[in-house]
Amino acid sequence: MSNEDKKDFNAMLLDDKDMPKIQTITDEKSIEKYGGDRMYFAPPIDYDKVMRLVPFGKLLTIGTIRDYFAKKSGADFTEPITAGIFVSIAAWASFQRKNDQTPYWRTLKANGELNPKYPGGIEAQKKMLEKEGHVVVQKGRTNIKYYVKDYEKALFALKNV
Repeated sequence: MSNEDKKDFNAMLLDDKDMPKIQTITDEKSIEKYGGDRMYFAPPIDYDKVMRLVPFGKLLTIGTIRDYFAKKSGADFTEPITAGIFVSIAAWASFQRKNDQTPYWRTLKANGELNPKYPGGIEAQKKMLEKEGHVVVQKGRTNIKYYVKDYEKALFALKNV
């Protein structure tokens, strides 16, 4: 996202865009990739609500949130592109508020990867995660990415929610 300082992310967070909804897809490659044709769209605020549930020291992935929404809605999968965008909106909305913070830094990308689109980028997320006892490791030589080491051991179980 660009020009974050000029956007009202809290307004975006509350704009439901006619969601939630389930859409039937017909693209065979997508059906095969995601295991079905019923695609769920969750509104931005739902991502924020789930991200708020993650306690100190625990972690979540965007994929886990997507799986949770799909199961809860009866869909085959949750649409991945809006999921990534809405997680970033929740992060920036939290960053713009003076209080009532969403612990967005605890929500990781696939395989425990840190999210460069969060406020302050990788460095800010790394700092907050390390404060909570997580070890962040760098991988790659040219395309450098950062991951939480053994993130699976700290995953928060959404199925109990």
